[in-house]
Order: sequence, then C-alpha cells, then structure tokens
Amino acid sequence: MQQLLIEEWMHYMNRTYPNLVQMFSIGTSYEGRPLYVLKLGKKAHKREIWMDCGIHAREWIGPAFCQWFVKEAVNTYKTDPVMKKILDVLYIYVMPVFNPDGYRYSWTHDRFWRKTRSKMRFNCYGVDANRNWKISFCEEGASLNPCDSTYCGPYAESEPEVKAVTQFLYKRRKHIKIYMTFHAYAQMVLYPYSYQYGAIPNYKCVESAAQKAVQAINSAYGVRYRHGPASSTLYLSSGSSIDWAYNNGIPYAFAFELRDTGYYGFLLPEGLIRPTCVETMLAVKNITMHLLRKCR
Repeated sequence: MQQLLIEEWMHYMNRTYPNLVQMFSIGTSYEGRPLYVLKLGKKAHKREIWMDCGIHAREWIGPAFCQWFVKEAVNTYKTDPVMKKILDVLYIYVMPVFNPDGYRYSWTHDRFWRKTRSKMRFNCYGVDANRNWKISFCEEGASLNPCDSTYCGPYAESEPEVKAVTQFLYKRRKHIKIYMTFHAYAQMVLYPYSYQYGAIPNYKCVESAAQKAVQAINSAYGVRYRHGPASSTLYLSSGSSIDWAYNNGIPYAFAFELRDTGYYGFLLPEGLIRPTCVETMLAVKNITMHLLRKCR
C-alpha cells in the first residue's frame, strides 16, 4: 500500500538523519490515519516554511515531490551551499500526504478520487479539502452538493485533516513566513487571492518571487509555467488553503500546479516524475532564497 510505504519512508528518514529530520503527527484523518509531518532544519530559528502535498487524492505527483524535496534537502545539505543555508536558518515542515484517506482510496478503488473520505448525506463521501478552509467559505467556485467533487463540506474546517493543519499553522503563524502547497495539473505558480479578483497588499514582492520561480523551472528542461493570482490565472475558488494562510498572517503563500497541461493529466507517466521534481525543486529553492533576501 502506497500510503504505508510513504509512512515507512518517513520513519526511515527520521531514523537516518536525526540531526536534520524530525517526524511527528499533528492529528488523525477521518478514518484514523496519522497526519504525519517531517520537520527539516539544523536548529531553532524564528522563520519557518510549511509545505504540503496531496490535498487532492488523485494528484499523485504532489506527494512524490514532497518526498523528493526531503530526500534532496538532506542528501545535498553538505554539498549545496543554498540548501545548507536554507536548512541552517529555517525550519521547513513538510506534509507529504495531507489527505491520506483519499490518497489510499485513489490507489485501491478510484484512481481519479479527489476528496477526503468522510461520510456525507445522500450516500456520498468526502469533501474537497481545498474548499474547506475558513475563508470566504462555500462561495464562488465551491459546491453545496455533497456528491460534487468541489463540495465545500457542511461547515468550514469540518474535515479533521483541514482542522489539524489550520490549528498547527495558526499556532506557528508568527514564525511561518512561507506557505507552499503542491497540486496538479496545469503548470502554474499561483498566489492569493483565489476567492476574489484584486491585488494583495504585498503583490509586488510575491509576483517577483513567482516570476523568478517559473524562470527557475524553465531553466531545467524548458518547461513553461504561468504565474499570477489564482483567481485570474486559474479560476475563482473559495475556502482555499493559500487564501487562509495569507489571511492568517503568513505573508507568502503559493500554490503550485505541477505538470502537465492535460495531455497526461493526473496520469503522469513514471518517466516524468523525476524531471518534474527536479524543476520544482529549483523553484522552491529560488522562492525561498528570494524571500529571505528581499521580502522580510
């Protein structure tokens, strides 16, 4: 089972790199699975980063990237001066599988399952975990129908997975400076707002960071990403994680839509996993360093 393999891998990383990796759980899913997070970093500092993958179950490239990021971070710590600086001055929280129930279901029953697995009305299951955050809840771009793939849930933070993450982020909001979430597919780097048109107050800095991120992605294999506010670059959606993070004091919130643009869609071939992770790693490092230097 892929979910169990990822958990075993997280335990392995924790055991193998005890000076750089700490593993802990922030709660349990609807079906009782631990919500594991890896904390990367050399020592305590004020500034922190949060990264999550797998909010939507079928977007398998997300969890793959989160694992890739952790592996590369610890393996290159002694040889890559950029990664060494990042891990020396920051803590990075990485949640490889935000939605473990849905992720497991996408492996065992329905490859295209998107939502969580909580029991709803009309014999329907699950909530779109990226419509369930307490920000402009269940307005534009979200559905009130429990059977729809974008169902917002009976109330904000109804899903234990969302509730656990929001509680953790809220407690750490004075320290966490960058929030990044990884989705697929569309090849975009997005930032708030999702729920409305209009520029965020620190638009100039965030736009510059996003622009440099897509340039970094392009430098690896020539793949083109778009960037901009989520509402106008992708579509309007309420109750999203980046809007919640930004609204709760995390100044730099980004949503990555990884490869591709629809030819393979959610069924990204195995041969494209590595190049997708390589180029995304460049973007994440670039965003981190850009914001450390220029946008404190």
